[in-house]
Amino acid sequence: MSDARTPAQIEADIISRREQLAVVLDEIGVRVHPKTIIGDAKAKVAVTVDRTAGRAYVAVNRAVSDVRGQFVSPSGSPRLERVIPAALLTVGVVGLVVVTSRRGRR
Repeated sequence: MSDARTPAQIEADIISRREQLAVVLDEIGVRVHPKTIIGDAKAKVAVTVDRTAGRAYVAVNRAVSDVRGQFVSPSGSPRLERVIPAALLTVGVVGLVVVTSRRGRR
């Protein structure tokens, strides 16, 4: 089989390929441009930070819910059998810190 294209068809193909190549080279130029690379890197970092912050929020929310569950009953009333000892312990620690800091000043 021989190629039965005319010189005008060959020239049109060359022009078409040249235009396609120019588009591809422009796309490559945009992709490897430093601003594009920096923008892509910033976007990846932002996604990573958002994901990490989201995970941290979920973890803190879960911890707060767990602690709240220890001191508040499902009906919403405080569990005095747990609140009173925790309050006494807190008052004792604060009192110890105050007494210790006053002794250090003398």
